[in-house]
Amino acid sequence: MTENDGVVLYWRPLCSYCMKLCLGLLFTRLRYSRRFTRVNIWKDPDAAAFVRSVADGQETVPTVTVDGRPMVNPSLRQLLDATREYGV
Repeated sequence: MTENDGVVLYWRPLCSYCMKLCLGLLFTRLRYSRRFTRVNIWKDPDAAAFVRSVADGQETVPTVTVDGRPMVNPSLRQLLDATREYGV
């Protein structure tokens, strides 16, 4: 799977915004989809660089791509709406 064919959640440990989004995802079909991937930016320098490239140079997480389209710090509603819009 590439980042262009599903949902990729870029996160880092102890981030309260990431925890909130992940907790909300536990109650959705998306969390259990094969098209959903979580990437820890503290363990993946390329992922951290990607987040900086779409977040004005900052490592703002959660950053999510839906079908390759980046969303910086989306709410659960925004993320779910994007998955419906893009058919993910």
